[in-house]
Amino acid sequence: MREYLAVLMAAGFGLAVAAGMVAASVLFGPKKRTPVKQEPFECGMPPATEPRGLARVNFYLVAVLFVMFDLEIVFLYPWAVSFRALGHGAFYAMAGFLAVLFAGLAYAWKKGALEWD
Repeated sequence: MREYLAVLMAAGFGLAVAAGMVAASVLFGPKKRTPVKQEPFECGMPPATEPRGLARVNFYLVAVLFVMFDLEIVFLYPWAVSFRALGHGAFYAMAGFLAVLFAGLAYAWKKGALEWD
């Protein structure tokens, strides 16, 4: 259990900081609610649109593509570091993995998921 002491300490510190921030906002935050304080703040100007507007589907498609390629880098970096020790099988496995990801990118590109009108 001694190996996990640093992880438990870091988690405890994070929870303590989060609890301290919440407690500070409750203690020192504004107490009286007014219509002016309840308005959304947008760069010091009155809001241009309703805050509950619908987001376009392109935003979500780009977000999914970002997550997909972010995960690719998470898998690609450790593989590249230990490339010589892994052998030829790991090379072909990563080539297949990248082929699937680039096929997904080509499909999204062909369908117009990256076009902003």
